[in-house]
Amino acid sequence: MIGKFKSGALLLLVMVFVTTAQAGTGPNLASVNAAVARVGDDNLVFGKNADRQVPIASVTKLMTALVVLESGQPLDEALTFHERHTPAANNAYTRIRVDSTLPRSEVIRIALMSSENFAAYTLASNHPGGYDVFVQAMNEKARALGMSGTRFVDPTGLSVLNVSTASDLVRLVNATLKHPEIREYSTTGYYRAHFRNPRYSLSFGNTNPLVHRDSWGVELSKTGYLSEAGRCLVMVSDMNGEKVVTVLLDSLGTRSPLGDSGRIKRWLASGETGTVAKAARRYEQEKNASYAVADNGPATVN
Repeated sequence: MIGKFKSGALLLLVMVFVTTAQAGTGPNLASVNAAVARVGDDNLVFGKNADRQVPIASVTKLMTALVVLESGQPLDEALTFHERHTPAANNAYTRIRVDSTLPRSEVIRIALMSSENFAAYTLASNHPGGYDVFVQAMNEKARALGMSGTRFVDPTGLSVLNVSTASDLVRLVNATLKHPEIREYSTTGYYRAHFRNPRYSLSFGNTNPLVHRDSWGVELSKTGYLSEAGRCLVMVSDMNGEKVVTVLLDSLGTRSPLGDSGRIKRWLASGETGTVAKAARRYEQEKNASYAVADNGPATVN
């Protein structure tokens, strides 16, 4: 149901792009899989392969943060960065020193805004019951949210076996928005963390350039990248006076999700579909072909 808006003009605009979406048209996007929805509504305004199950890379960390916050563990508790008990599935370079400590709140912050993998691992390792119980809790939360196409095997997203769908991630975003800490931490532009044992400091930057642009009004953000997952961006931003959830999965280059965000914003405002580069279109064709060969359609999670 369309909510009540302050102006008749905005209501007319909403009706225009809802009609456009229902007609099966939408913006031309470089991302192979995508979903667009209004904040608080799991129904899509626009979807592109929105139910296809694909690797989501570090977008995983949104669920990691959600499980940590809902566990009720104190945010001011100092966590120790112990060596991993198992090797990371992919390159997990970090500047954080083993055995140093940082408050849980700051560990969540750098995991979200800078996609720090050692931070996400440490959050899971300090969960009541340990790492494996934490991953189990991630999957239980996914089921509770109705994310039927989602499966997690680690808290970082380094594993290609962490999979979801664009439509499922809309549900996750709407759930995480209930936590002001996730909104704040994920949109922090720059942060300097002060570690102990030993004492040292590290600076971290947000992996989404749009958080620095006031015109976008970004309220939640998470990027992700693996070669198998492509470039990913999940975001809540201001689009033409309305808060919109954007999920973009599997883009060719670092700027493709940013370009897609702009194309979605213009489409919502005017119906303009936009164009994408030939290289991105070829990439999309190749990935669609590989998905078809791999499973002939979305996989099923048992």
